[in-house]
Amino acid sequence: MPKLQTIGFDADDTLWHNERFFRLTQERFASLLAPHTDEGALLARLQEAEERNLGHYGFGIKGFVLSMIETAIEVTDGRVPGRVIGELLEAGQDMLQHPIDLLPHAEEAVREVADAFHVVLITKGDLLDQERKLAQSGLGDMFDAVEIVSDKTSAIYTRIFDSHGSGPDRAAMVGNSMRSDVLPVIAAGGWGIHVPQDLTWAYEVLDAPGNTPRLKEIPDLSALPSLLREIARA
Repeated sequence: MPKLQTIGFDADDTLWHNERFFRLTQERFASLLAPHTDEGALLARLQEAEERNLGHYGFGIKGFVLSMIETAIEVTDGRVPGRVIGELLEAGQDMLQHPIDLLPHAEEAVREVADAFHVVLITKGDLLDQERKLAQSGLGDMFDAVEIVSDKTSAIYTRIFDSHGSGPDRAAMVGNSMRSDVLPVIAAGGWGIHVPQDLTWAYEVLDAPGNTPRLKEIPDLSALPSLLREIARA
């Protein structure tokens, strides 16, 4: 049986740009709330609200917008103008329509990997938004399966790689998030391949553990096919 059978790909900020749209909206948010608080304190409170609300709203744009509105209410002691709430809702709608811009080497890497392995897109967030982005990316037909999940945990990866292969010990996950794409896969027995990006949501950033043989890092997706061949031969 091959040492590697199934390769999972993260979507947002691994195959296409995503975080930069959140950063642009945060800048707009800070500008709207500038009369009430300084930017640093505002964004720190927004980050706290986002993490606090993950259990209520999950990941994605809708939860982000609700957290912005909640933070705006808090920092203004409930006096936030209706105009500001309206602009935040408009900003969220703009985000839900942003164009898909693939990251360098994404299409070529997925195509080459798909020629040798079973490939699965594994992404979390709002179902409709993730489906829209995949459809617009032009990559959808390259994947053997698509899994849109509420979170990425070792148990979820085990279920996915059991369903789309021979378990996580014969699978690898490729992504930009150490927290979501790498560490839980390694804990499940697979390989975690980290592809760092300049822009990554603070919640997803964790230090890489030392002495972890199944943890790999590549500078960009162009290095992925050769790394997978190396793992498969080892």
